[in-house]
Amino acid sequence: MSIRDRLMADTKEAMKAKDALRVGTLRLIQAAIKDRDIAARAEDRCEGCEEGEILSILQKLVKQREESAETYENAGRLDLAEKERAEAEIVRGYLPTPMDGAEIEAAAREVVSELGASGLKDMGRCMGELKQRHAGRMDFAKAGQEVKTLLQGQTA
Repeated sequence: MSIRDRLMADTKEAMKAKDALRVGTLRLIQAAIKDRDIAARAEDRCEGCEEGEILSILQKLVKQREESAETYENAGRLDLAEKERAEAEIVRGYLPTPMDGAEIEAAAREVVSELGASGLKDMGRCMGELKQRHAGRMDFAKAGQEVKTLLQGQTA
């Protein structure tokens, strides 16, 4: 079942259960996807955005919710911070399980060796390949550090 189908089915279930927070969060996700679909159609991609793009939208939404929660917490609005964190958890439910440090390291090593990367000038190519292969599962900040370490180790 695609993410879109899951969202539709879960929205119906949440509406039946009268779960206002979940309904609101799921509609927020669908609105973000619809915005991306509209942008995709403007680029002559009539089918809308792909699963990889949807995963990146979901990651962005989680990050926004976490940042908002932190801001609310610093302002003393714990009620709003809790709501933002609850929304982030709902969105996380649609993301695949994130890769741990060892998996990130293994994926980075694999890409560097496959591409024959020999220095920092190849960093962009390596990161592009990682993003294509592991969209939605990988923390790319950690992956970037790992790739940089590997590439610097090869040039040193």
